[in-house]
Amino acid sequence: MQYAILGDLHSSVSDTKAVLADISENAENAEIIGLGDLFECKIGKKKAKNIVGIKLDEAAELSDEFTQLLNFPSVRGNQEERIMMVTGLDTFSDLPESIEIEGAEVIHGHQFKWSTDWKPFLDQLEAPIVFFGHSHDAAIYKKGNKKEFDYGQPFHLKNKKYGINVGSVVDNREWCLYDSDARTVTFMKVQK
Repeated sequence: MQYAILGDLHSSVSDTKAVLADISENAENAEIIGLGDLFECKIGKKKAKNIVGIKLDEAAELSDEFTQLLNFPSVRGNQEERIMMVTGLDTFSDLPESIEIEGAEVIHGHQFKWSTDWKPFLDQLEAPIVFFGHSHDAAIYKKGNKKEFDYGQPFHLKNKKYGINVGSVVDNREWCLYDSDARTVTFMKVQK
């Protein structure tokens, strides 16, 4: 089965439309899965610690045009968690922390530790293949080391553990095609 995995949309209508159109063109039968940070929280992390009870439209960048694009399952990202924290609402509580797909786990990425230079520590994760986002840096990790890849070229996965950061929709217009039968991942990037 094929999965089109995208994350870190941050309420960007134009970038999200471009990526969804690219998925439709290049992987029309793929199941789309989101990695969270669908919405942009207007309140920074430090400031959010001292705020509670503000209105949803004051906490998040929301638009009907953007929300209508979100017709696929997704996990919850740290932006959704912060929006709920500052509003006191459970708006995104129905989004799971992780989703299991064939041979892999999908998670946002804010749940595990990162080095100061944004290298993820994936050793605490048990799934053989983990798709994540959070840092907006498309990368594939094997045994903690970053592997080379070329956009648009399938990367064959051996029977090892991999961490796959699909990059970001916002600003970068990136997504990843996972073929669970062929055991390949293909990093995709829409040209602006």
